[in-house]
Amino acid sequence: MIPADRIENSIIMIRGQKVILDVDLAYLYGVPTKRFNEQLKRNRKRFPEDFMFRLTTYEKNKVVAICDHLSRLKYSPFLIMLFSRRFQGGRMI
Repeated sequence: MIPADRIENSIIMIRGQKVILDVDLAYLYGVPTKRFNEQLKRNRKRFPEDFMFRLTTYEKNKVVAICDHLSRLKYSPFLIMLFSRRFQGGRMI
């Protein structure tokens, strides 16, 4: 069971959307980020295009500077993948 506050603390605002980073989702699922992203690539067709997007280098640098738990990603050449949810009328679509 994952504490609700752990999930809530993983949600950040980027580009006007509430998102969660791939590194945080991987942690919640108990898998390395590398394996998590490998599975995403293998199952890309299962996800809507607007469900996930990648940060720009500028955005990544800002997020890493703000989020203490991401400091190890400061010199990583990889851009962070983000996941969002769209809501309409109180329901997720």
